[in-house]
Amino acid sequence: MNLKNWNLVQNEKHPFHLVDRSPWPIISSFIGLQFVLSLTLCFYQYDNCLAYLHFSTIVLIFVVFQWFKDIIIESTFQGKHTQKVQKGLKMGMLLFIVSEVMFFFSFFWAFFHSSLAPTIWIGCVWPPAGIEVINYLHLPLLNTIILLSSGVSLTWSHRSIVNNDRLSTIYGLIITIAWGILFSLLQYYEYKHSSFSINDSVYGSLFFLLTGFHGFHVLMGTVLLIVSFFRQYYYHFLNNQHIGFEASIWYWHFVDVVWIFLYIFLYCWGA
Repeated sequence: MNLKNWNLVQNEKHPFHLVDRSPWPIISSFIGLQFVLSLTLCFYQYDNCLAYLHFSTIVLIFVVFQWFKDIIIESTFQGKHTQKVQKGLKMGMLLFIVSEVMFFFSFFWAFFHSSLAPTIWIGCVWPPAGIEVINYLHLPLLNTIILLSSGVSLTWSHRSIVNNDRLSTIYGLIITIAWGILFSLLQYYEYKHSSFSINDSVYGSLFFLLTGFHGFHVLMGTVLLIVSFFRQYYYHFLNNQHIGFEASIWYWHFVDVVWIFLYIFLYCWGA
C-alpha cells in the first residue's frame, strides 16, 4: 500500500475523494470576469483600465496559487489522491486537452476557409495584397527547433522520474523551462517587429489569434512546469505517483503539436 494513502485508508471506507469546501472556485469566477472586463476596457482605451487590469491579474494569480496549494496538500500530505482518484484526474486532463484541440480546430477552420477561397475584399489572393509575411526560415524556424528540443528534454525528465533519477528529472525540467521562456521572448520580439497587426485584414486577425493563443498556452505550460520543478525539488513526487507532473507533460506535448501545425500551415504553406 502506498504510504501517502495511509491517512485516507484509516479514515474512509471508499477510494474516492469528496472535495472539501473551498472559496476558490467562486472567487476565481468573479475575478476571471473582472479580468476579461478590464482587458476589454483596455482595448477601447478607457481611463484607468490598466489599473483595473493589474489588480485583476494580481488577484487572479493569488487565487490560482492558493488553489494549487490546497490541491498539493490534498495529494501529497493528506493522501487523498488514491489510484482511483488519479484515474479520474487523468481522464479529466485528457478531456481538457480534447477541448483545447477543438478550440484550435475552430481557428484553423477559419484560416483554411479564408486562405483556400480568398474573397474579393482581400484581392482574391492569399496572403492578402499589401501583407508582408514573416519569413518562415528566420524566427519561426528557430522557435520550432526550440519547442521540439523542449519536448526532448521533458521526455528525458519524465523517463528519469520513472527510473528514480531525481537529479536528471530536475535538470530536464530546468532545461525545458528555459526553452519555454526563450520561446516566449522570441515570439514577443517577432510581434514587436512584425510589419502587420491584428487589424490588417483577416490574415492579421487569424495570425495573431492563432499564434497569440498558442503563446498563451506556452506561458501556462511553463507555469505548470515551474510548479512541477518545485514539487520535485521538495520530494513531492514518487516514481509511480506524479500525476501533476504527468498532466503538465501531456499539456506541453499538446502545445508542441499545435505549434508544428502552425509552422507548417500558417508560416510555410500560408505564406
